[in-house]
Amino acid sequence: MKFLAGSAMIALQFSACAFAVAQDNMPAASDIDSGDSIIVTGTRDAKRTKFDTLAPIDVLSSKSIDNSISNDLSDTLAQLLPSFNVQRLPAADGQAFVRPATLRGLSADQTLVLVNGKRYHRSALLGSRGAQSADLATIPNLAIKRIEVLRDGASAQYGSDAIAGVVNIILDDQPGMEAFGQYSQYYEGDGTNYQTGAQGGLALGDRGSIVFTGEFSKSDATSRTRQRPDAIAFQAANPTLTVPDPVQRWGQPDLRSVRGGINAHYDFSDAVTAYAFGTVGNGEGVTDFNWRNPVGTGNVYNPSTAFPGFSFSSVYPVGFTPRFATQYDDYQADGGLRGAISDQFTYDLSASSGRSRINYSMSESLNASLGPLSPTSFYLGRLRQSEFNLNADFVYRLPLGLAEPANIAFGAERRKETYGIRPGDPASYAIGPGAATGLAPNSNGFPGFNPLSSGEWSQTSYAGYLDLEVHPVEALTLGAAGRYEDFSAFGDTFNYKLSARLEPVKGVAVRGTYSTGFRAPTPAQLNAVNTTQGLDTRTLQIFNTGRLSPNDPIAIALGAQPLTPEKSRTITAGLTFQSAFGLSGSIDLYQIKLRDRFGQSRSFTVPATLPNPQRFTAVTYFTNDFDTRTRGIDVVLAYAQQVGPGKADLSLAYNYNQTKVTSGTSAAIANDTQRIIFEERLPKHNGTASLGYTIGRFGLQARARYYGKWTDVSGNATGDIFQRFGAMTLFDLSASAQLTDNITVRAGAENIFDTYPDEATNQAVRGLIYSRNAPFDTDGGQYYVRLGVTF
Repeated sequence: MKFLAGSAMIALQFSACAFAVAQDNMPAASDIDSGDSIIVTGTRDAKRTKFDTLAPIDVLSSKSIDNSISNDLSDTLAQLLPSFNVQRLPAADGQAFVRPATLRGLSADQTLVLVNGKRYHRSALLGSRGAQSADLATIPNLAIKRIEVLRDGASAQYGSDAIAGVVNIILDDQPGMEAFGQYSQYYEGDGTNYQTGAQGGLALGDRGSIVFTGEFSKSDATSRTRQRPDAIAFQAANPTLTVPDPVQRWGQPDLRSVRGGINAHYDFSDAVTAYAFGTVGNGEGVTDFNWRNPVGTGNVYNPSTAFPGFSFSSVYPVGFTPRFATQYDDYQADGGLRGAISDQFTYDLSASSGRSRINYSMSESLNASLGPLSPTSFYLGRLRQSEFNLNADFVYRLPLGLAEPANIAFGAERRKETYGIRPGDPASYAIGPGAATGLAPNSNGFPGFNPLSSGEWSQTSYAGYLDLEVHPVEALTLGAAGRYEDFSAFGDTFNYKLSARLEPVKGVAVRGTYSTGFRAPTPAQLNAVNTTQGLDTRTLQIFNTGRLSPNDPIAIALGAQPLTPEKSRTITAGLTFQSAFGLSGSIDLYQIKLRDRFGQSRSFTVPATLPNPQRFTAVTYFTNDFDTRTRGIDVVLAYAQQVGPGKADLSLAYNYNQTKVTSGTSAAIANDTQRIIFEERLPKHNGTASLGYTIGRFGLQARARYYGKWTDVSGNATGDIFQRFGAMTLFDLSASAQLTDNITVRAGAENIFDTYPDEATNQAVRGLIYSRNAPFDTDGGQYYVRLGVTF
C-alpha cells in the first residue's frame, strides 16, 4: 500500500528525531491478562492473585495499552473492555476535550479512578449531564505498568464514586530506558497524529528506584461533514461571495498535549519505605461550533435601532463559525511512608494533592448586543477543581489457627474538594444595548462565565473503614467491609460489603458479593451555574439554556430541592476458572439498584414573573430524579499456548448491560429524554475478540470490536428528537517485527475496512453526517506505524 509505505518513512524520520521506542519484547495478542500476578485492587490482602479475588477484576498489561493508536487512555480501555464506553462528542463544548467514560453503562463519575491505589482527582469540567469525573487523558500511557479494573461496587472499601467499579492505574517502577515515536492518519487524509515519549528508570542501589516519563502528542482535526443545505442556498443567492465549503467541521478537535510522570520509592529499612509519585499535563485544543447564517441568524444580523446603519455583514459577510478553544493544566502528587512494624502489621501513611484547571476562549465570534463595539475574540473564564487527601491505612495479619491468618485492614481518610469558577472578559457575558431590540447577548457560541455564576466552594469529608478477609479452610474465603463517612455539605453515610469465594475443585471457583454504595454530590454539582447556546435543528435559530444549581433562585422557584447522595445496592455472582493448558476465564452476573440517581430536570421555560438577568430561553437544574436498575453479564475467556513453531494468544470478552428506570420523575414520562439517556444511549451488547500469533521476532494481531444498537438524543429549543442506530463491528490488524534486540517496529490499522455507522438524519441540516454522541470512533479507518528502542 503506497500510502502506508510513505507514512512509515515519515514515522521513521520523526521517531529518530524523538529518540523513538519499542517494547522490550513482542506484544502479546491477549488484551486481558490471565496470569497469576499479585493484584492490589478490591483487596488489602497482599497475597491475592486475579484468580483468587472475591470479585471480578481485569488486569491489562502495558503491552495491550501500547497497542492502541490513541494516546487517550479512555479510548484504550473502551477498546479492551466491553463494559467500558466513551463517546467522541465533537462540538460539545468542553466535552469535546474531556470526554465522559462509563463503566457498566452508569454515569462517568460512578467509577472511581485510582493511581497506585490512591484516589485520582476529578476534572474541572462538569459535563452536560452533570457528571464530574476524572480525566484519564491526562495520564501518560508510557508511564503505566498495568491497569486493574474492578467490576464491582466498592464504596465500602474506597468511599464515594465506586458504584460501578474501580480503575486502578499502576505506574511503572522498573529501572531501564525506553522511548517511542508513532505516526498515524485516517484513510480520509486528516487527523494526522504524532506521538513521542521517553521513559528512564534508575535503581537507587538495591533499596529503590525512580522512574521518569515524558510524552508529547499533536493531533490535527478530522471532519466528516457535508456542506450545510442553508450554506448552499446562501452561496447560490450570493454568487459574488465565497462561502467556505464546508462552513464548519464535525469531528475531532485540533489537540496538543504534553504529559509527564514520576514514580519513586526508597527503602530506608524493612520498617520504613518512602515513596512519591505523580503526573502532570498541559495541553490545548480547538473545535468548531455551528455556522451562523447571515440570512437565517436574525438575532445577530437583523438591523437594530440601537446601532443605526450598522450590520454584522460588514464583519462576517459570509457568516461565521465560532472557534471554541481550551487550554488546560493538570497535576497529581502523592507521597508517604509505608512499612512493616512486624511480620503481621503493616502501615501506609500518605498525602495527596491534585488539581485540574481549564481555561476557555473563543475566536471568530461576536457579542451581537454590543454592535460595532463587540470584539471578535473572547476569554471565557476558568474552571478549577482541587483536592487534598490524607490517608492512614493499616493491615494486621491475625493468626487464628485457620488455613491462613485473618487479614484485618482498617484506616481513616480526610478529603477536601474545592471548585472554582473565574469570570471571563466582560464582553463575553455582557448584555449590550442591542439586546433590547432582539440581538443576542454574550459571546456567540459559548457565553463567558459571569460574576453572578463565579465563586469558590468547598466540601470536606472524614471517613473510617474496616475490611476483613478470612480463609477458614483452604477452599473458602470470606470478606466483609464497612465504611462510615461524614460530609460537611449534607451529613453522613455508612456502607458495607459482604463477599465469599468457594473453590470446590482446584482451578474452578464460584464467587459472590453484596454491597451498598454511594456517590456524594461534588461542590461543582451543588453550586455551579452554566449557560450554553444551541442551534435549533428545525428553525436554525440560536437559543440560550441555563443549567442551574439546585440553590439558584430560578431553580428553587421551579421546584428544585437540595441534592442528596446517590445510593446503590449491588449483587454480583460468578464463576472463574484457570487450567494447566492455558485456558482461563470468568462469567459474572450483576445487578445494581440505584436510588436518587443524579440527573438534569426537564427543561422549563422561565416565567416572565421571575427575574432572568441572563436572558435564558429555558433552564434545567440538577436533581435526584431517578431510581434505576442495571442488570448484566460479563464473560471473559483467555487462551495462550504454543501452536506449531510460535505462540498463539486468544481473548474473548462480552458484556450485556441493561438499565431500566424504575421510579422517579421519568417513570411518569415527565422527563422522557433523561429516561432514554439512561436506558438507551449506550449499546446493551458489546464484545471484543483478539487473536495473535508470535513466531520468533515477528508477530501478527487481529481484533474485532462489536457494538450493539443504541439511541441518539438531539436537543432543540422546543423539545428533543431521537434516532435509533444499528449495530456495527470494527476490525483492527497489526504486524510487528523486532529488528534487533533493542528496536521494534509495528504497523497496522484500526477499523481496517473503513466502516462507518448509520448517518444521523436528525443532524443533516447542520452538515453533520454521523452522530456526535456515538460510543465509538466515527471517522473511519486509521493506519499507523510505531518505532522504538528499549535498553
